[in-house]
Amino acid sequence: MLIEPRSKFILAGDSVTDMGRAQPVGEGLFNPHGSGYPNVVQGLLTSVYPDYFINVVNMGVSGNRSSDLLARWQRDVLDLKPDWVSVMIGANDVWRQFDTPQIPTNGVGPEDYRKNLIEMIRSARPLVKGFVLMTPVYWESSLTDAMSARMREYGAICREVAAQEGVLFCDAQAYADRVLRHCHANYITWDRVHPNIPGSNVLAHALLDVLEFDWNRRC
Repeated sequence: MLIEPRSKFILAGDSVTDMGRAQPVGEGLFNPHGSGYPNVVQGLLTSVYPDYFINVVNMGVSGNRSSDLLARWQRDVLDLKPDWVSVMIGANDVWRQFDTPQIPTNGVGPEDYRKNLIEMIRSARPLVKGFVLMTPVYWESSLTDAMSARMREYGAICREVAAQEGVLFCDAQAYADRVLRHCHANYITWDRVHPNIPGSNVLAHALLDVLEFDWNRRC
């Protein structure tokens, strides 16, 4: 696995990451990681790599757009001195374009989204050992759905930025799409954005695969 023993691993994002995590910092005792994919990541790292003692920290904030995450980036990510960082952001950048179209400034357009991602990466890269950029996920496979098509555009931006900036890329949408070939989106999420436990496992699987997690490891 790419993450070294005794690393601090911060997962930053919006409500899909947050999922009721402890405040102000999602680490430690008493279910601090919330009920989403960070909790699954923490559980798998602890159970399969118990000798690594990796400190998973959930720093997702519900409702965040990339601009909101960037605004708190120093305090909530860099100041915590992580060894590794993953970012999954963009759902609200897109969602606000559809649920409040009468307020154009609520959403974050593609170019601003790109700039926000690049600024986060460039500020963190000299300070961390590794950075993973995850695509936002919309649990709808049909590209005739306008929000689904737009979310994939933002996922493509993630791919381009990760390649340009030399960080790891996690195509979480591709993992979601494989599941959706076998079931309706309602089986995973009521609103196409916030997944249940099976969906959270899918996102965790996507992230851990990028980190070269050994699913058959015996220590």
